[in-house]
Amino acid sequence: MFLVVGLGNPGSKYQGTRHNVGFEVVELLADGARAEFSEKKWKARVAKGRIAGDDVLILEPQTFMNLSGESVGPALGFYKLGTEALIVVHDEVDLPVGAVKLKKGGGHGGHNGLRSLMQHLPDPDFIRVRIGVGRPPPEWDTADYVLSKPGSEERNEINDAVKFAAEAIEAVIRDGLPKAMSVANRKDR
Repeated sequence: MFLVVGLGNPGSKYQGTRHNVGFEVVELLADGARAEFSEKKWKARVAKGRIAGDDVLILEPQTFMNLSGESVGPALGFYKLGTEALIVVHDEVDLPVGAVKLKKGGGHGGHNGLRSLMQHLPDPDFIRVRIGVGRPPPEWDTADYVLSKPGSEERNEINDAVKFAAEAIEAVIRDGLPKAMSVANRKDR
């Protein structure tokens, strides 16, 4: 079983913002798995489905980004899963707009959602699907930037990245992380 978590902020105010690309990916993934977000548990919207023959639990924490660990930690514990079964999708300002990169483990890099996860998980060795939203212009505060909506050209690049990220998650589940990384991280995105 895999636990796939999209990081974002709840509410219509945040839909379409750079910070909510994690939600967009898991919603697309759930659609592909014919899984509906029909439950609310662990302070999250929850969908259950199957991808590539494996059971998958898909979570959208409703705690706001900086408290995501309060949702993910209990869900992981309930199913007695280790962090090797956790896939987290999030925005990444250190990647160019539209880039998608997979990695395992690492620090939080100033990302408050990752920081919260690390406070509530036994180790930081979970799989990350990082979606590039680019750096803010010099006059912008990073928080204001990620909480804003991209222009139409950037939006198109992000939409493509969301689709690619969902495919990359399916590849991780089907083929394992090393093989999925060799394809996804090599792709010129």
